[in-house]
Amino acid sequence: MSELWDSMGPELWPAFWMTIKLTFFSAIGALIWGTMLAGMKVSPIPVMRGFATIYVNVVRNTPLTLIILFCAMGLSYNLGVQFASTNSTNMFWLSVVGFIVYTATFVCETLRSGFNTVPIGQAEAARSLGLPFIQVFGSIVLPQAIRAVIGPLGSVLIALTKNTTIASAIGVAEASALMKSEIETFSDQLFVIFGIIAVGFMIITLSEGAVFGYLAKRFGVKR
Repeated sequence: MSELWDSMGPELWPAFWMTIKLTFFSAIGALIWGTMLAGMKVSPIPVMRGFATIYVNVVRNTPLTLIILFCAMGLSYNLGVQFASTNSTNMFWLSVVGFIVYTATFVCETLRSGFNTVPIGQAEAARSLGLPFIQVFGSIVLPQAIRAVIGPLGSVLIALTKNTTIASAIGVAEASALMKSEIETFSDQLFVIFGIIAVGFMIITLSEGAVFGYLAKRFGVKR
């Protein structure tokens, strides 16, 4: 046990810090891109609605592993897309791109469900005043929709945190990659290693759930 901790202990925080960074940057990008997709889905322009619908249906039903592998092999190796000079940093950002592309579809659908909670009369009143779609969407519909789906957005974030383990498939040294390397060395302590990593993820996801639960109670729309 002491040998395991001597090997695993110093690497534990850097591995989970990598998981947290993947979650943080991916969540920001997914929220931005998902909001844009949601806006396209309710846009009065048919081309934008069609693009958003096809994008969401195709990407959401594509395995995340395939998207991450495409980002690594397709974008990096074949197309030469480089976000950093070092391979490890480049793979980190390619993973973030993959998570954004995938998670944004769930953000979009979550926000779209929030649009249904906004009374249609408010949007109609805004349009009758001559406000363009962008202002109606950004100033009236979107703020209320976000407040209505704070809880579900927290669930999307928790799912994203767990999905970051797939980044290990392209060499990103996050928590699950540490578990794999330690199991290869200390195969007789499989359950101990699994338990340590599982507790780490539980701490992160339960913290996220607590924060979003508080935000939902504090800012959620009361109807």
